[in-house]
Amino acid sequence: MKRELRVPKTNQVRSRIMSTIRSSGNTTTELRLIFMMRKGGITGWRRGARLIGKPDFVFGRQRVVIFVDGCFWHGCRCKRLPTEHRAFWRAKIGANRARDKQMNRRLRQSGWKVVRIWEHQLKRSPTLVMDRLERVLDDTVPHLQRNIKNGTHRLRRKR
Repeated sequence: MKRELRVPKTNQVRSRIMSTIRSSGNTTTELRLIFMMRKGGITGWRRGARLIGKPDFVFGRQRVVIFVDGCFWHGCRCKRLPTEHRAFWRAKIGANRARDKQMNRRLRQSGWKVVRIWEHQLKRSPTLVMDRLERVLDDTVPHLQRNIKNGTHRLRRKR
């Protein structure tokens, strides 16, 4: 027996239903960054911190927040808009970008350093992402030094 797909009859009903669905996180890209940071020996980060903008990773001591932005949802040039309902998608992604800028501004005014990483950067140039993170973390906490051991970079406290 074939099940029928139940589609709401009006746009208002569909919109109400869709507005109740909440994101559970962009887990594949976040997991990729977790793997990279663990492999690179970068520690001290937390997830799920209650800060404005809901950053993906927070380095509390260094006051650094990291956002991993999905290329489509945050308007990266490597993705194209769908051909149907273009005006809707342009407005939706434009609002996401405006919100990103506002959150960056508010976090910086609160004393946080904001790092945004594109989804495609994690896939195409992970080494550059790691170099950037190490540079940011080294700059924010001058009493940390990089200890190169077996080809991996680790951040350690000076003794």
